[in-house]
Amino acid sequence: MSPLHSLGTIRRLGVKELWSLWRDPVMLVLIAFSFTVSVYTSATAMPETLHHVSIAIVDEDHTPLSRQITAAFYPPQFLPPALIGQEAVDPGLDIGRYSFVLNIPPDFQRDVLAGRPAEIQINVDATRMSQAFTGNGNIQQIIQGEIQAFLRGRNPAMASPVELSLRARFNPALEKAWFGSLMEIINQITMLSLILTGAALIREREHGTIEHLLVMPVTPAQIMLAKVWSMSLVVLLAAALSLNGVVRGLLGVPIEGSLPLFFAGAGLHLFAMTALGIYLATLARNMPQFGMLMILILLPLQMLSGGTTPRESMPQLVQNLMLAAPTTHFVELGQAILYRGAGFDVVWPSFAALLIIGSIMFHLSLRRFRSAIGSMA
Repeated sequence: MSPLHSLGTIRRLGVKELWSLWRDPVMLVLIAFSFTVSVYTSATAMPETLHHVSIAIVDEDHTPLSRQITAAFYPPQFLPPALIGQEAVDPGLDIGRYSFVLNIPPDFQRDVLAGRPAEIQINVDATRMSQAFTGNGNIQQIIQGEIQAFLRGRNPAMASPVELSLRARFNPALEKAWFGSLMEIINQITMLSLILTGAALIREREHGTIEHLLVMPVTPAQIMLAKVWSMSLVVLLAAALSLNGVVRGLLGVPIEGSLPLFFAGAGLHLFAMTALGIYLATLARNMPQFGMLMILILLPLQMLSGGTTPRESMPQLVQNLMLAAPTTHFVELGQAILYRGAGFDVVWPSFAALLIIGSIMFHLSLRRFRSAIGSMA
């Protein structure tokens, strides 16, 4: 069979896969939901983000410094502070009305100006763990910043001679939506590449069309390549629409790097993940089994790839093992390109790793696929 004829066969088989997907409304709804609602909610409903957090202040000092500290808490991170008495602290925390309560003691300003130790009590509702952890650090920074500003205004000689200048690169306003939306795009590309290819193979087995392919003059490699390119095309198109429509348009997240370069890396990642999806589909007998296998594989891939927490914070053994996972290199190149505007001269090692891993996965999946369809014949 000539290479040109083989490519034509792969194209026609891929078109057949696209028509099969078009007639599957459940999969179409899943694709649409994954790249619209899921991306938007991941960007805007992150639990660690401080957004309209309730805070109360017990001001027992009633001085310009205490009023300056009170005025430093404002939307959108905090709700306007509620000024309460000492007797309302415990009931307010017990009922969940306040997440944080600050107690500014009497003579606080006088102690600060005199250089004596001065303390502010911060009461935290630790049942709201994510907000408690993030908000506690933010509140301490706000209070320290206001005290330093107050001292500089009253007596410049009392201020610290060293001033820390903080510059946040790539995300100056520290917008959590910038991180959440782009990482969700990367996660959905990974998830749908597994689901679509695996479901396509299982669907053919359940409908009996795999037997039709076995009597046709096509090879297992052509069948696999057809599924790989067709499902990869669907995922890439959905991701491109989501990046431009939801991320850029609806959320207003800037994309720093080259989108063609990112999608080139995504194509290599899809080459590896679609092959893995076919491998899992040959192990499963039906969709429920495939779903269980996918969860066992997908969750570690996404949680340990560096998209949720930095890889440097993980044990060294986990870091080394995850170098064999395509998601690790895809997250690395995706963050470098989309967040930091990196070029090919920076991300080429990730491209090379994805190409090697994808080739190995495709070879292993092809061997398994040949064995599986051989047992059907």
